[in-house]
Amino acid sequence: MNAGPKHTLLLVDDDPSLLNTLRDFLAFEGFEVLTAPSGEKALAELRAVKPDLILLDMSMPGMGGVGVLDRVTNLDGTTAFPVLVLTARAMMAEYFADKQIDGFLAKPCDPADLLQEINRIIYLRGGIENVPPAADAPNARRVVLGEAKEAFAETLREAFAKFNVRVEVARTGAAVVEAAVATQPHAVVTRLETPEMSADETVQMLRRLPSTRNLPVVVYGLDAPDASPDHVKALDANAATTLRDVSIDKIISATLDVTGGGK
Repeated sequence: MNAGPKHTLLLVDDDPSLLNTLRDFLAFEGFEVLTAPSGEKALAELRAVKPDLILLDMSMPGMGGVGVLDRVTNLDGTTAFPVLVLTARAMMAEYFADKQIDGFLAKPCDPADLLQEINRIIYLRGGIENVPPAADAPNARRVVLGEAKEAFAETLREAFAKFNVRVEVARTGAAVVEAAVATQPHAVVTRLETPEMSADETVQMLRRLPSTRNLPVVVYGLDAPDASPDHVKALDANAATTLRDVSIDKIISATLDVTGGGK
């Protein structure tokens, strides 16, 4: 339970059951929780209060989350308030490319994950003094790994650990983008083909988001049967490091190179 000063959350969702459940859970955790069942009601609340964080569902009738996000986004892409998007992943590329939101979380979400993400965002915005950043080994580098094959992902995780690199595995291209936005790693490492989108699409999305546009990306597996010259051309155009095969040594070496920690 949060023992620090109360911080105000605005929870925007048209599902009454979810709204009530999350409100009670977050109130128990020490937050002041305001709720809005629609985008229009959310804007009305924002005229009266300045929340420390908006938890914004995107799929609602009326103006929806998209309308709210547009109205709280400044001309430079920053938002007037911290925003955690509860996302329908297919909408990310179209609506979030020029908006500096603070995080994504897929619905339905685990309450513990939601609480961790709320604390992370408010901490980074300077609002919570007694919530430490996630613990890292001294000087550890962090990567998001886009790999759907569980066994290979675990092998890479263990290999990276020997070089003081901490790995968060994402199984789909959309999950890679979400994790990169949420955790701000030192690099993204991904197989060319992942479920939902290929690596060139993932890299293009990362380059369009303000918080990840300069993030180093290593793509492996360009010898895959369905790889095409267009894949390579798109990756080159977006400054990704590409590897033909899936050699673990080469993947680690390339990652250490782009993160400034050579072997």
